[in-house]
Amino acid sequence: MQFPFLLKWYDKILTWSKHPKAPFYLGVLSFIDASLCPISPLFMILSMSFAEPQRSFYFALIAIVGSFFGGILGYMIGLLAYEVIVYPFIHLMGYVKYYQMALQWFDAWGYWAIIIGCFMPFMPYKIFTIGAGILQLNFPGFLLVSLIGRAGRFLVIAAIIRWGGPKVEPYLRRMLTQLSESGR
Repeated sequence: MQFPFLLKWYDKILTWSKHPKAPFYLGVLSFIDASLCPISPLFMILSMSFAEPQRSFYFALIAIVGSFFGGILGYMIGLLAYEVIVYPFIHLMGYVKYYQMALQWFDAWGYWAIIIGCFMPFMPYKIFTIGAGILQLNFPGFLLVSLIGRAGRFLVIAAIIRWGGPKVEPYLRRMLTQLSESGR
């Protein structure tokens, strides 16, 4: 699989991560990623944590809170605006296969699909938040598994960076370069 945009996005987000308001941007990006935005906060939390490994858990907390509240918006969009927003959005963004897969996962695993979706690197989390709303999953249950899943993902990332620090970054860059250039 080829993802030529990954390395470009990563380098662009590195510049955002150095801005004095970067923690605020991380929170906003985490919020909109869980509902509509096609850009993941993953690169931002990584680059901010590489720069300051001792603050990686703080950055993870910002991402968890932003993503949690963005997930609520995603759920509400799925619940209230399928025809107006969701249907055109999944077609415009090319998310139809992800959406269909998420619905199959919901059918097979129920709430576990959300937790699995929280850890999928190339399956947008917003597909699961919106899908949960479309399927009208129990809202308190949705909130609980979303919090567990997103906290799990961002805390694992924070722990790896806290432990490995900036020496982990070259491995990430090498992986992104390979993903960006594969198939050329």
